Amino acid sequence: MSGKKRPEIWSYISWGFIALFALILVYPMFGILKQSVFNEEGVFTLEQFQKFFSQKYYSGTIINSFEVTVAVTAVTLLLGIPFAYFYSFYQIKGAKLLFVVSILCCMSAPFIGAYSWIMLLGRSGVITQFVKDLTGLRLGSIYGFGGILLVQSLKFFPLVFVYMNGAFKSIDNTLIEASANMGCTGVKRFFTVIMQLSMPTILAASLLVFMRAFADFGTPLLIGEGFRTFPVEIYNQYLGENGTNHNFAAAISVIAVVITALVFFLQKWATGKYNFSISALHPIQKKKPKGVGGVLMYLYCYLLVAIAFMPQVYIIYLSFRNCDGAVFKPGFSLGNYEAAVKKLLVRSIDNTLLFGVISLAVIILFSILIAYLVVRRPRPLNQTIDTLSMLPYIMPGSVIGIALVIAFGKKPLALTGTALIMIMALVIRRMPYTIRSATATLQNIPISTEEASISLGASKLKTFIKVTAPMMGNGIMSGAILSWVAIVTELSSAIILYNNRNITLTMSAYVAISRGNYGLASAFSAILTVLTALSLLLYLAITKSEDIKL
Repeated sequence: MSGKKRPEIWSYISWGFIALFALILVYPMFGILKQSVFNEEGVFTLEQFQKFFSQKYYSGTIINSFEVTVAVTAVTLLLGIPFAYFYSFYQIKGAKLLFVVSILCCMSAPFIGAYSWIMLLGRSGVITQFVKDLTGLRLGSIYGFGGILLVQSLKFFPLVFVYMNGAFKSIDNTLIEASANMGCTGVKRFFTVIMQLSMPTILAASLLVFMRAFADFGTPLLIGEGFRTFPVEIYNQYLGENGTNHNFAAAISVIAVVITALVFFLQKWATGKYNFSISALHPIQKKKPKGVGGVLMYLYCYLLVAIAFMPQVYIIYLSFRNCDGAVFKPGFSLGNYEAAVKKLLVRSIDNTLLFGVISLAVIILFSILIAYLVVRRPRPLNQTIDTLSMLPYIMPGSVIGIALVIAFGKKPLALTGTALIMIMALVIRRMPYTIRSATATLQNIPISTEEASISLGASKLKTFIKVTAPMMGNGIMSGAILSWVAIVTELSSAIILYNNRNITLTMSAYVAISRGNYGLASAFSAILTVLTALSLLLYLAITKSEDIKL
């Protein structure tokens, strides 16, 4: 008999994930790289990269994307950090409402906010016309850099709020008291103590906002006009109406991945400079807002959330207005919803829910297994799995969509146009949220609990199923709700992969907008907004939680 130790089941699972990621992620990305450096005759060439960097018309999209993304990141920090501070350190009435509404602001599809702001502040927008009729003044344009900055900042500041709320809750109150005893109070304490303790979280929130804003496709496409960005240029080169160049689109995709990877590693390096941990043995004692400062605090919080949530409310309002193409008429009816029923509404809802449920089930299963491999079996092979699973976090969705088309557009793996390729894209794109949440949760669970189960006679696999996985429940649920909402509002990869058979609510809304059918678009967008809201409320009801941890 051989004396070799027989491989256990976790080794097979590890190699299974390696094979899976090689097929659905590494192989497609290699296909993009190959298409970017080989022409139609199969000859190696760098002409596509040379074309991009030699013509300012194309290379300028890098500068544009960086300009608007850095500006959005800075503004979201300026908006989100004070909001989180007031929420975490003061007893604000209606705090739960503020939390839920602010989360809804960032969980809607990005292009819906852009579309709604066009209806409000566009050339013929309601607010634009009202101000013009009242004062004779014409407001600045919603289109271009300023419009993208406005829409994305109001959409993404809640991400900073959620991150910073968690960071502020982890600050020990004794540190605040100690700083007060040393004469450090008020604004000085905020910048020298609280902000310094929260710096790792600020950097993490900045990265998330940067990646989301940089990869946002719908907002720049709808209101960018002459201000051209990376994701839009990739789309135009791959599916544009004025001629396409797939090799050039692949080259731009490679450049996008390299840039986002550099930003990711820069953030990791910066975070390493703040390598410390704190534990709130004595949680922060919230104070009651008083005086003029208290009034300004309430005004800031409620006004900010009201402005950010206004597009969602206005979309629902428009969905009941009579409409003929791009023109809204007096009166209200269900005509837009009746038109939606005739325009694939049932199929869109069915596909959204079907793809979402299947994708989420796969994501939860994979996330539990990967988190266990990474935390409980920290071997080089499992660390490789963790790294591969996080790659989509730094990739624009359009890049992943193109990669999947290149990899699975031909026999023997011809999946283009099928539900399977849509589900693959959703799983790849949205799994990192749940993996990170599950990993963070498992790191806080003492291994002694599992050792006790094994010592009582349970196998390692049974211990994992009966003990470990249930204890990860809260972290899994928190990550799953983020993955779910991101799934049902996915646009950038779906626009590359969809057809009428596998169209989703998000795509139906976008197609209606692009065709100038604004009433129909409002109906689809309103249904999508309500679905998102119900998902969040269901999560809060099931978990009895007041927070979502990112």
